[in-house]
Amino acid sequence: MPKKANILIISVLITLFSVYNIFIYTSQDCKQPIKLSIKASKGQQLWQNNNCWSCHQVYGLGGYLGPDLTNVYSSPNKGESYIKAFLNSGVKTMPKFNFSEEEKDAIVLYLKHIDSTGYFPNYDANLHKTGWVELKYKNEK
Repeated sequence: MPKKANILIISVLITLFSVYNIFIYTSQDCKQPIKLSIKASKGQQLWQNNNCWSCHQVYGLGGYLGPDLTNVYSSPNKGESYIKAFLNSGVKTMPKFNFSEEEKDAIVLYLKHIDSTGYFPNYDANLHKTGWVELKYKNEK
């Protein structure tokens, strides 16, 4: 009898999990993702191929050796020249990359796109009783 009860409980849990996933992933409430330009997509690919995530964070996700680069493009005294300088020369813990000008431009466009989507840390987030977090984005009014 306990085996049948366990099988029944597992079956009910799997069914509930499946219904929940269908509801969540077919919901029309989510916004369409912002598409990257071809050049920014190349920058994203370079970012991934060179394993930048292992040291740097974007929106607080990634490694902890380097700084979070979510808003590096719009930070005072930083921007495109600052990013390219670090890619050219590296620093103590960051290797010197031999990127072409086109590749550096692509990485800068990728970081510019990330910068345009939001803030990190986001102090204007609204926490709901249900556990959902509503974020403030740069491209929303």
